[in-house]
Amino acid sequence: MAEPDGSLHRQVAWTILRVLVSVAALLAVYFWLPLDRYPSQAAITVLIVGLVLLIVLVAWQVRQIVMDPRPRLRAIEALATTGPLFLILFASTYFEMARFAPHSFSAPLTRADALYFTVTVFSTVGFGDITAKTQTARLVVTGQMIADIVFLGLGLKVIVGAVSRGRQRRRPRDSEDNRAP
Repeated sequence: MAEPDGSLHRQVAWTILRVLVSVAALLAVYFWLPLDRYPSQAAITVLIVGLVLLIVLVAWQVRQIVMDPRPRLRAIEALATTGPLFLILFASTYFEMARFAPHSFSAPLTRADALYFTVTVFSTVGFGDITAKTQTARLVVTGQMIADIVFLGLGLKVIVGAVSRGRQRRRPRDSEDNRAP
């Protein structure tokens, strides 16, 4: 049975609101988290733990996509929240690296600079205004480049596959609803 248009519009509006609130919360945590209280080794540890938690989050979101009556909408929400989280994990690492070893990058990095650098690496634009100078920084940036490819390739494939599975799950029920009594 088809839902009225108002229901879809309401769900789209709630999805947009949840995404905006999630991204705003992630940015607030990134800019206000007291990263200067942690030792330098914590930067890489936080990145690794964060990436593991991100994988767990994506696995949970894939399950939610498959189970949701509107899997495409749930998938858009999943991508719109995991993408910024992924970028913020690397930005936090770069900020910490620059704070503890200022010579790691070609310029001092504020939080905004670290986020900017992360997005330029992710988007493969690489303006060259900020570059990794030390072996450690270059290895972490290389790790981000590899993770970017995996996130984009495998991550999108998994999410699209979940949408397909979610839509297939709904088909038998939809066809039963459309049968005449």
